[in-house]
Amino acid sequence: MPKTRFFQILFVLLALAISLPAQTTKRPIKLDDIPRLREVRDPQLSPDGQTIAFVVSQIDAKEDKSSAHIWMVGYDGKNERQITSGQENESSPRFSPDGKFLSFTSSRKGAAKGSQVWLLDRSGGEAFQLTDVKGRLQGYEWSPDSKRLALVIGDPDPEAEANAAAAEAGGKPKPPKPIVLDRYKFKQDGAGYLTSGRHSYVYLFDIATKKLDRLTAAKTDEASPSWSPDGSRIAFYSNHAPDPDREPDGQLYVAEAKAGATEKLLTTAANRVGRGRFEWSPDGKWIAFLEGDEKKWNAYGMSHLALVPADGSAAPKRLPSVEALDRGVSSPSFTADGKAIRFTVTDNRSVYPAQVTLANGKVDRLMNPPVVVSSWSTEANRSIVMSGGNSKYNEVYAFENGGLRQVTHLNDALFTELDLGQTDEIACKSKDGTDVYGLLTYPVGYVKGTKVPMLLRIHGGPNAQDQHTFSFERQLFAANGYAVLAVNYRGSSGRGQKFSRAIFADWGHYEVEDLHAAVDHVVKMGVADPDKLGVGGWSYGGILTDYLIASDNRFKAATSGAGTAFTVSYYGTDHYITQYDNEIGPPWNPKSWETYQKLSYPFLHADRIKTPTLFLCGEKDFNVPVSGSEQMYQALRSLGVETQLVIYPNENHGIQRPSYARDRYERYLAWYEKYLKKTPVPASASEANKVEK
Repeated sequence: MPKTRFFQILFVLLALAISLPAQTTKRPIKLDDIPRLREVRDPQLSPDGQTIAFVVSQIDAKEDKSSAHIWMVGYDGKNERQITSGQENESSPRFSPDGKFLSFTSSRKGAAKGSQVWLLDRSGGEAFQLTDVKGRLQGYEWSPDSKRLALVIGDPDPEAEANAAAAEAGGKPKPPKPIVLDRYKFKQDGAGYLTSGRHSYVYLFDIATKKLDRLTAAKTDEASPSWSPDGSRIAFYSNHAPDPDREPDGQLYVAEAKAGATEKLLTTAANRVGRGRFEWSPDGKWIAFLEGDEKKWNAYGMSHLALVPADGSAAPKRLPSVEALDRGVSSPSFTADGKAIRFTVTDNRSVYPAQVTLANGKVDRLMNPPVVVSSWSTEANRSIVMSGGNSKYNEVYAFENGGLRQVTHLNDALFTELDLGQTDEIACKSKDGTDVYGLLTYPVGYVKGTKVPMLLRIHGGPNAQDQHTFSFERQLFAANGYAVLAVNYRGSSGRGQKFSRAIFADWGHYEVEDLHAAVDHVVKMGVADPDKLGVGGWSYGGILTDYLIASDNRFKAATSGAGTAFTVSYYGTDHYITQYDNEIGPPWNPKSWETYQKLSYPFLHADRIKTPTLFLCGEKDFNVPVSGSEQMYQALRSLGVETQLVIYPNENHGIQRPSYARDRYERYLAWYEKYLKKTPVPASASEANKVEK
């Protein structure tokens, strides 16, 4: 080759190498990534199994709100696209059984009466509003012949409707009327004060004529309608107890699918039927449903799989082989041939699919842990689920041959940029020898053998579990140099009935022992620096934070969100009146009073607390009202302990406004930096958000 030609080729290769972009360096996650996360949920398979509709929710930081729209993708993962848009949210996508339409709910402009059902013709054209109902549309179900809908509609609020009409006419709304209460349970977080006389009923809606009729003439709340395979009957939930507030569990009824039908009771008061979906067998002879435990165990109950003849010819029964699992189950559905029931099992940090064969009761696990699946949908012998992992955000997956194939990829681009903390399982023994399990997330870039600051982050519930799913909070702390420990203490789900019920009327005892044992374990591993331990949680996690800092000074910083401390002062102020009366008893009972005093340990022994603690709560929280945080804040402020109280305006138990959610993360980081790492870092760039002593 001539030298000239050689140098020409060499020059081109060098130029090409210089012009190629360098390989992207991965980085830790940050708060600015929150608006880039896309929450995928509610996947639905089309009747032919070819197409999947689902909801994608994303934060709009500029507007300070979340937006949710309907997307579609082929079962093969191709042609992923958004199909609805606009200022209003869309949710609950459902294919008509004949496959011709996709329905969804939205309160788009033009639907001034709130959320309505909209239809999108799959052959083409724009979505159009189908229903125009008064009241609160709470759910809907297609009939098998695609000609009708079963709607759940709550009675309208006359005052709200009058104000809306006045606003449309350009007038001024009238001042609110006095709130008159006469119910045993008179408040609910998110719903506010509960008044008598307004109910939710099942209605039949004819699509061709748009005629709306009530299914039954009952005067009690109805929910969860489910059509029989031939469309002749509807199963639904209702509570006919004389005082449903005192007997909160309802029953399963079946009625002919015609206006004014008389409902037939299929269960008894002993069944404690939940509001989950009722599943008909393909031949219409059986109904599978979930039932809970008696009401005194309500806070620690598991869901049990039950089966009842659809004609009411026999009493409901639980399946012994499923009961032997001693684990909570969910989402039951019959296989296409009706010979088995599939369901999901919550089990020790995982949620896996299983199947029971009805002929012999044999239970088969369909996937091995660690895995977490949800939202199972099956059509045309194809199944899809939601799943993710410790370092992967939830997406839609196809369940094939005992494994998962990823279908949607809405978060892949972001996650290829991120360097995430590794999460491992941990196991240890509590003080009394009980096995305790949890998850430990290491700081990004962790070097084995080094001791680092560690945060014990406690889940709420308590009937819940930390599991193998992506946690933005854990990864954010890991990105800022912390190891993060999540522990499934006694009272958590996923470990069986005895484990959950162990804390009945004995809060802050075994949970505290379990949490300390897990912290000790990670210290012994050589990961956690014993002089740089922090703690925090929300709801029951906030309650346990208060117990921990009142019983031990090992934690150098704490954040307690939406917690209680002086338990007796909450009787009648939150929405747990049934639990108070049935688990602890009324305060005027001398034995109950002793229990209330014991449960109020953090407040009555606040003088033992030395840990700088940040308290946070929502202003309109009826689940755990703001007074719990106020009381603990005032106690520490009076005692001269470093503390601060943050109240988020107009927020309920869960902080929903995106700017407030970000603010909470910023304050967590600043508080731990200041008191755990001894670094005075402001909570945010603005002067108003600085953490002060």
